[in-house]
Amino acid sequence: MKSLFDQTSLAGMRLKNRFVRSATYDGFADKSGHMTEELFQVYEDLAKGGVGTIITGLTYVSDLEEPLPRQMGIYDDSFIAEYEKLTKMCHRHDTRIIMQLVCMGSQTSRTDDKVMWGPSAVEDLRYKTTPQEMTVQDIHFVQMAFADAALRAKQAGFDGVQLHGAHGYLLSKFLTPYYNRRTDDYGGSIGNRAKILLETYEAIREKVGPDYPVLVKINCDDFMEQGMSFADCRYICETLARMGIGAIEISGGIGSSRPNEGTIRMIKTAEQESYFQPYAVEIARQISVPVILVGGNREFASLTEILNQTGLEYFALCRPLIRESDLINRWQKGDRGQAKCVSCNQCFRIGGTTCVFNGRQKTSART
Repeated sequence: MKSLFDQTSLAGMRLKNRFVRSATYDGFADKSGHMTEELFQVYEDLAKGGVGTIITGLTYVSDLEEPLPRQMGIYDDSFIAEYEKLTKMCHRHDTRIIMQLVCMGSQTSRTDDKVMWGPSAVEDLRYKTTPQEMTVQDIHFVQMAFADAALRAKQAGFDGVQLHGAHGYLLSKFLTPYYNRRTDDYGGSIGNRAKILLETYEAIREKVGPDYPVLVKINCDDFMEQGMSFADCRYICETLARMGIGAIEISGGIGSSRPNEGTIRMIKTAEQESYFQPYAVEIARQISVPVILVGGNREFASLTEILNQTGLEYFALCRPLIRESDLINRWQKGDRGQAKCVSCNQCFRIGGTTCVFNGRQKTSART
C-alpha cells in the first residue's frame, strides 16, 4: 500500500513525501520584488513544517509589467544571491523548492509607465482592465524573459521551476477563446492558442538543459462561457508530456469563472474537497508524466485513498498550510485529523497572506 510519506523521485528530484505546497501570492516581498525577513520566515516555517516540496509564490519574470503589490520577482540577476540563501535554508530541512514563473497579463493594476500584455485587447471581466494585443515580437520577448528567469532560478539553487499556465494570467489568457481572439498563428485552434505556452517551455528547456526539472500548472477548465475546456487541457498535457515536461499540476478556474467554480472554492462538505480530482485522474490515465492534484485537499484518509485507487501520486495544498505550516509534521506524528483550514478565503488580504485565525496578522501595508 502506498503511503503519503513514501520517499519518491519526481523529475529527478528526491522527495521525502508526496506533499507539495502549491504556489500562492505571499505579499511579503519588498516594493521591487526582493526578499524580506518576513518572506524568509514564511518559507522557513513551511520547510520546518514537513512539506516535501515547496512551490514559491508566483514570481514575475519581467519588470516591464506592473506586479501585484509586494509580489516576488526574478526579472534580473540581482535576485540570485538572496534566492540562494532561500534555497539553502529549505535544503537544510530536506525540502525541495521550485520557483513558479509568471507573466501577469491583465490581472494587475493599470499604470502609465508599465505595459499590460494580452492575446487580444479584450477587457478582463474581473479586473476591468484592457490589455494591449501582443505583437509576435512581444510574444518572443516574453518567452525569453521566462527562459532567462528559469536560468536565474537554477543558478540560485532552486530544484526546478514551474511555468504558470493557469488562473487567468498571461499564458492562461492565450488558452481561453473568450480572451484570445487572434487570427494569426497564436489564435484560433487549441494548437495555436497553446503555441505560446509550448514555445515558452522549449525556450526554458534550451536555457536550463535537458535534465533540470521544469513543471507546469494548467487549468482543467476555465469554468466560464467560451473558456478553455477539458479537451483543451488534455491536448496541452499530452503535448507537454511528449516534449518532456517533468510534472503537471492540474488546477482550474480564472477570475471570471462561475461562482464557486473558480480556483479558490468554499468547502463545506467532504464531497466538495479535492474538487479537481476527476480531471486530474483522467489526465493521469492518459500520460506517463506525474500529475499533482491541487484544490481542496483537506483529509489525510481521503488523500491516502486517492493515492491508492488512482494514478495520482502527489498532492498540493495551499490554504491549509497558511493556517498550519506544520500540518504535514502533525500528520506524520500520528494526528491525522482534518486540516484546520475552513476555506473562508480571508487569508488573501492587505499586508500579506496570513490566516485570520492564527493571531499573526502582519501590519506592514502593501506598497
